[in-house]
Amino acid sequence: MLVRLIYASRAVDPIDQKMLDRIMEQSRSSNAEAGITGMLCACTDTSSFLQAIEGGRTQVNAVYADIVCDPRHEQVTLLAYDEIQERRFANSRMGLVDLSRVNPGLVLRHAEHPALDTMTLSSRQATALMVEIAETLAGG
Repeated sequence: MLVRLIYASRAVDPIDQKMLDRIMEQSRSSNAEAGITGMLCACTDTSSFLQAIEGGRTQVNAVYADIVCDPRHEQVTLLAYDEIQERRFANSRMGLVDLSRVNPGLVLRHAEHPALDTMTLSSRQATALMVEIAETLAGG
């Protein structure tokens, strides 16, 4: 059974490129083995994360459990957890998007302010924003 989990969190330290590089290196190697795909969105302006994780239920649950215990995150908040028929982020073992660099118009379609605080998004807003970003990056 495939599932998609979306969560938001705050970074304990300011988000910088070095932090993102470490996170991506760790996640890409472990996600490939577990069949996990998804997208990590980091908002450097508000030091917050938004992430979609897709894969088998057991594997997604294990990844999320690791994230909840990761000392780089605080206020880890589950926004959505759904059984899915197909992956929306299948083309990426784990893509990375800096939400501070996304077109403000795209962000404003799904959020109250262009300086996005991922912790304020509803499940539907988070999903719609991430899907639109993924489609934009794919050229669709």
